Amino acid sequence: MIIAIDGPAASGKGTIARRLAAHYGLSHLDTGLLYRATARVLLDRGERLDDPDRAVAAARGLALTDFDEARLRGAEMGEAASVVGAIPDVRAALLAMQRNFAARPEGAVLDGRDIGTVICPAAEVKIFVTADPETRAQRRALELAKRGEKVDYASVLADIRKRDERDSARSSAPLVAAGDAVKLDTSALDIESAVRAAIEIVEKRAGS
Repeated sequence: MIIAIDGPAASGKGTIARRLAAHYGLSHLDTGLLYRATARVLLDRGERLDDPDRAVAAARGLALTDFDEARLRGAEMGEAASVVGAIPDVRAALLAMQRNFAARPEGAVLDGRDIGTVICPAAEVKIFVTADPETRAQRRALELAKRGEKVDYASVLADIRKRDERDSARSSAPLVAAGDAVKLDTSALDIESAVRAAIEIVEKRAGS
């Protein structure tokens, strides 16, 4: 069984995906880390994030075992990932890696922004997780504060909206719910309620 979880930044999709993977005993891939890792390579080399040739070379050199998540989290890396993720050739370079992960015999849970539409269009279960921008900005601000980062809510909200616009307007694999995805709005849900709702969606889809 392949479970595809898509949605905008700070919607809760990553936490839901991890919890679903644990619940069903499946491997999980946060595909956003691929774009963050690509951006990290460019930043470490002092190269431009919007240079297609260098970004593609960085993406092709990635290995799933090389990720240092501590260096890939935070507001700076989220914004940087959005920039490289808007480059069509970068998305193409990372396509096979994601599909190979999903093709494991037992199945997998993948979360990102184009899983149900591009990476795994035949996934048995597709969930599009969303929440209003203000709620997502509050969540992201709390997350950053827990990491010890300096937080300004207005700036976080502006960044959320900018990323939404960039991700939705990009020419390659824009952020959009797959036609057969079930939408899950987490604006008024805590994480436990959101996970329960996601499990109910999976059970209904798997049963059908």
